[in-house]
Amino acid sequence: MKILLLGAGGREHALAWKLTQSSKCSKLFIAPGNGGTSQCGQNVSLVITDFDAIAQFCQQEQVEMVIVGPEEPLVKGIVDYFRADPKLSDIMIIGPSQHAAQLEGSKTFAKSFMEKYQIPTAGYREFDLNNYEEGVRYINQHSLPVVLKADGLAAGKGVLICQNHIEAGAEFELMIHRNKFGEAGRKVVVEEFLEGIELSMFVLTDGKNYVILPEAKDYKRIGEGDKGLNTGGMGAISPVPFADDLFMRTIEDTIVRPTIEGLQKENMDYKGFVFIGIIKVGEEPFVIEYNCRLGDPETEVVIPRLKNDLVDLFVSTATEKLDEVTIDCDDRYACTVMTVSGGYPGEFEKGFEIEGLDTDTGPDSLIFHAGTLSAYGSVLTNGGRVFCVTSYGDTVMEAVEKSMEVLAHVRFEDMYFRKDIGYEFA
Repeated sequence: MKILLLGAGGREHALAWKLTQSSKCSKLFIAPGNGGTSQCGQNVSLVITDFDAIAQFCQQEQVEMVIVGPEEPLVKGIVDYFRADPKLSDIMIIGPSQHAAQLEGSKTFAKSFMEKYQIPTAGYREFDLNNYEEGVRYINQHSLPVVLKADGLAAGKGVLICQNHIEAGAEFELMIHRNKFGEAGRKVVVEEFLEGIELSMFVLTDGKNYVILPEAKDYKRIGEGDKGLNTGGMGAISPVPFADDLFMRTIEDTIVRPTIEGLQKENMDYKGFVFIGIIKVGEEPFVIEYNCRLGDPETEVVIPRLKNDLVDLFVSTATEKLDEVTIDCDDRYACTVMTVSGGYPGEFEKGFEIEGLDTDTGPDSLIFHAGTLSAYGSVLTNGGRVFCVTSYGDTVMEAVEKSMEVLAHVRFEDMYFRKDIGYEFA
């Protein structure tokens, strides 16, 4: 089977690595890919939102399956585009329709969905230019801290936790009146702050049935001890030590199953991943957000723990046969540590040569590229998050230490990484 994977990050390298292990994958194309994905298949210079060019390529190369990595093509309707064209209708495409992708594309859509299907989440109100003054009064009376979320996609930057009413009011004005997040922030969700510990759940659904993949915990803050600015993710671990069997059953009963049943009742075309960001408050799980794709860097620990054939899983998803699937996981811990360019998540330079990528990592470690580029026989930095090292271990700390051992041999100018991923489980 010829497969096209859309995306260019660490998530896509991990997926490409896993897809090529399947005997069902005869050829893998990655668009646009990165310096690491070229080791798994053929990188293709396609823009992931240029649906016409993607369709033409699929027909030209007789692609039989398309896997959509990032959220943007899904929110912009790539699944609908393929479904609407008779020449593309035989191609299996993994991802939700544009309407269903609003679970990630619109915070108000997601909140309304959770409210309708009684899925536990933080209390909220939504405001825009039409009820701005009401929003100001609501924020001034809200308990602290208060959470402000841009309704639309804001590249992971649209969530603000405000510690006082002056800050909250100023940010609210910046979002509504001064386009701080552009179109994404023209509507704002004001949400109560939940205190707890977070984890990420990953569900694969064919629209009727579902399977639950390994859970993970990621680390967003740039600084050790979870301090400093938010990033796209500095590392992740799986499984999550505090997520015992009872807590996981509670998540399935109160969140996962009602979510999938809600998709059915709403007649949403959803054949793909549902990422559920969860916070544990006391002993109870609450949903922070939905995403319509796998997370990054969580994919880099979830996929290495998955023993199932990934192509088989996707075929079962496309043909609505996930009820016949049992997920098989590696029992070991997996930890990934992300390296980033100096200055990230602020301004940073690109184009530095990465040395040591050919280091023998041994059987328990893997290097996944994120923001890299192959050029002139070298691999160069090409983004804020550059590459990560994933390792297996019998404990969290053993997995972390193995990743650190590999990182001692790989380097580029101004390279930075956190040395304390998984620190609270030491």
